[in-house]
Amino acid sequence: MTDKTLININNIDPDRPVLIAGPTASGKSALALQIAQAQGGVIVNADALQVFDGWRILTARPSDDEEAAAQHRLYGHIRYDATYSVGHWLRDVAPLLQAGPRLIIVGGTGLYFTALTEGLADIPPTPDAVRAEAGARMAQDGIAALLADLDAVTLSRIDLQNPVRVQRAWEVQRATGRAISDWQDKTPPPLLPLAQTQPFVMDAGKDWLWDRISRRFDMMMDMGALTEAQTMEPDWDPARLSSKAIGAPELIAHLRGQMPLDEAIERAKIASRQYAKRQRTWFRARMRGWVPLTLP
Repeated sequence: MTDKTLININNIDPDRPVLIAGPTASGKSALALQIAQAQGGVIVNADALQVFDGWRILTARPSDDEEAAAQHRLYGHIRYDATYSVGHWLRDVAPLLQAGPRLIIVGGTGLYFTALTEGLADIPPTPDAVRAEAGARMAQDGIAALLADLDAVTLSRIDLQNPVRVQRAWEVQRATGRAISDWQDKTPPPLLPLAQTQPFVMDAGKDWLWDRISRRFDMMMDMGALTEAQTMEPDWDPARLSSKAIGAPELIAHLRGQMPLDEAIERAKIASRQYAKRQRTWFRARMRGWVPLTLP
């Protein structure tokens, strides 16, 4: 699935960092590669799932050929069973900003971009016991039980439909005795202020994007996504962040005899569309100062 260049690359300053955000399957990685090949630079991952090894196909990490065509960093560099947060990502990005080559930072995790360009609160690590308590409560009583404990300011800032974000806010409040919104209000300066970058966000139409999502998942299946799931199945743990890879729960369920393959594929496509919908909403609300790249 290739795309024509969405912008005149000659108008991009080759010395200033480029940021490219967008929903899943919108073609942002292809654009980053086009810029890198035309101007040079290092492509840096800003997707919370592509940092993990194991799920290369389902997370749409760059292929071997793409990685050979330009320098790529922070892709698959974390074990699939490890924990990883936006704070970890910022610590990994910081030395790259000082290394020399211009960075082209691309991904679909909006929180990574806002933390990079607006700063990130220095919240203490969550104790394992608190994380386990949150997971157990979520499993037993659902997301509403955690939402009921959060303050109004936090509720106005987080994606209330995103269980990862809700659980994170609950854990911070439980572990520190302070709302995550309070921590955020005392945020230190950003590593890379937005004014020092060239920020672009893919503005994809729903029908066009839904078709892309469907076709891309079919391509993933052709590329061996089911074999990838078979490799990961013996050590499968749905609580891991890496297990949030779109399609992973569904393919594991198929392998364990819980649903036929065609149903697993359809459910994975629905999950991907739901994820893209949340991304589009988030980007439009939080990235109004970015340059939109309008897609069909």
